[in-house]
Amino acid sequence: MRKLSLAEPSVRTKTTTWAAVLAAVALAGPRALSAESRIIAPGAKVETLAEEFAFTEGPAADAEGNVLFTDQPNDRILRWSTDGKLSTFMEPCGRSNGLSFDAEGNLWTCADAKNELWCIDPKGKVTVVVKDYQGRLLNGPNDLWIRPDGGLYFTDPFYKRGYWNRGPQEQEGQCVYFLAPDHKRVLRVTDDLETPNGVIGTPDGKTLYVADLRAKKTYAYDIQPDGKLENKRLFCPMGSDGMTVDNEGNVYLTGKGVTVFDPSGREIEQILVDARWTANVCFGGRDGRTLFITASKGLYALRMRVKGVGSQ
Repeated sequence: MRKLSLAEPSVRTKTTTWAAVLAAVALAGPRALSAESRIIAPGAKVETLAEEFAFTEGPAADAEGNVLFTDQPNDRILRWSTDGKLSTFMEPCGRSNGLSFDAEGNLWTCADAKNELWCIDPKGKVTVVVKDYQGRLLNGPNDLWIRPDGGLYFTDPFYKRGYWNRGPQEQEGQCVYFLAPDHKRVLRVTDDLETPNGVIGTPDGKTLYVADLRAKKTYAYDIQPDGKLENKRLFCPMGSDGMTVDNEGNVYLTGKGVTVFDPSGREIEQILVDARWTANVCFGGRDGRTLFITASKGLYALRMRVKGVGSQ
């Protein structure tokens, strides 16, 4: 496994400098998204930062606001820096999908190649933390969220991959799991969802949102200290590939663009993205007020009034 220098010209793709993005936002004019939006910055519009990837996924911001994301079919993690430079962070990367940073600066990844959960320390050392559940391979960890005490939730849907050298689905269901803060205990916390995919929690660590993509529903749960989930309730009648929340408690779902719901589950915004499928979102940038969007072959950005509240 090779970790590349951030100065190495390792990515060949069409990019837009951050300064150019900010200038374009300022001159967006009448075609920009509504200046009356509760959450979008006045005059802002979705800008293309980079494109010509195979399929982008899993964005997460580090403590400085740099955003890492995956080009999953090409088995690499990329980095969009706060000064608008694109580089390869790690290649290969275990076919990583969803990403998230913990409080110590470690990057956690859903490594799809062998259905594992990885932790990559700031020096690039990889530790396989979860490789199975009760002796059976996981279906394929997809997305994750780290709660304030270091406990971690991850979704485990089954999407058959052409690069797997394995038999049929080994887990009896498509479930959500909790990894305890000591990283030694894994607990299955849902067993009644069709295809759990996107997952995000509130910064107070009290509520977890889980998107059931196939069922086209997103549920909210009360988080218990031991990791279990209680009081399952429908949050909105829409599934999602990836999710984030902002500092006002709004929840961002993906699929056809980005759909935003307030904390009560009422839709308040639809953000159109010029791509076949929008996979995931996170907040990043130096001030945390840029929404980064991974969609099909591109990475996109939109300036916001609101700001992010964590890595995702």
